[in-house]
Amino acid sequence: MTAGAVEGGGRGWRAAAQDALYGPGGFYRGPGAGPAGHFRTSVHASPLFARAVARLLCRVDEALGRPAVLDFVDMAAGRGELVTGVLAALPAGVAPRVRAYAVELAGRPAGLDHRIEWRAEPPEGITGLLFANEWLDNVPVDVAEVDPSGMPRLVLVREDGTERLGEPVAGAEAAWLARWWPLGAAEGLRAEIGLPRDRAWASVVGTLARGLAVAVDYAHTAAARPPFGTLTAFREGRETTPVPDGSCDLTAHVALDACAAACALPGTRLLTQRDALRALGLSGARPPLTLASTDPAGYVRALAGAGEAAELTAPGGLGDFGWLVQPVGDADVRDLFVDVADDEEH
Repeated sequence: MTAGAVEGGGRGWRAAAQDALYGPGGFYRGPGAGPAGHFRTSVHASPLFARAVARLLCRVDEALGRPAVLDFVDMAAGRGELVTGVLAALPAGVAPRVRAYAVELAGRPAGLDHRIEWRAEPPEGITGLLFANEWLDNVPVDVAEVDPSGMPRLVLVREDGTERLGEPVAGAEAAWLARWWPLGAAEGLRAEIGLPRDRAWASVVGTLARGLAVAVDYAHTAAARPPFGTLTAFREGRETTPVPDGSCDLTAHVALDACAAACALPGTRLLTQRDALRALGLSGARPPLTLASTDPAGYVRALAGAGEAAELTAPGGLGDFGWLVQPVGDADVRDLFVDVADDEEH
């Protein structure tokens, strides 16, 4: 929306979204808060996703030399669906050593497995796997838009969603745009300024002593930034106009390459979810037809599993999600996805 859409008022999208999502009465603070009622993540699409993450945790365990305590941190845990599924999928030789954490601002759900520690912030000094599924897209960011003179300006927004252009982007935010999302001079071009996400990711990666940090999200890289940004909203399963009034989820795709550079760790990789899950043994291949005659019930189960795996790895859908994988410390966890090619080298 161009300057003049509203006269006066409003504040940057980052501050507005912070209150709308996480302030008193915010979208993620209310009773029953969590993504499941409003949008469908890979966790909700199939239990196969949690099983793949459990398999990754086991590989990290091996790479770490099977420590006495193996930590698993589920960032932005929602109602604890992922961490619950991971615990259920762990083999007997690993499960007793796992210390599980769910990091979420909303209150602990009733009936959650007693083994899961519910926290508002990630623990420090962990050894194991930190997994952030669709967290960074909910870290609020400011939006910039090019004005008629070719100048990128901050977009200001009112609680009802109406926008106007504010001051020119300056300082660290301008430097971030110049490096990671340079805007042309055409009026109306937009970008989300991902600096707060870079800092948030670097902060949580810093909680690991040894192990692996993984961020999974809607993503783009410098080679293909969307020209008009990606800010949007979801309410009760439907995409809707973003309005910072606490009634909907506010989200924007993540510049995962910038997040990767914020830590600059050896062995960092950017993968598609399709490649990452296939490296973890998840395939959408149909079971052989011969199974239908020898084990009809088994064939039906295998066919259902193949359909779920196909959804998780589908091009144009969940399979296109980005996985940012960063090893931490002296453990050799760099070859956990050795069977796939990097989308980008770091």
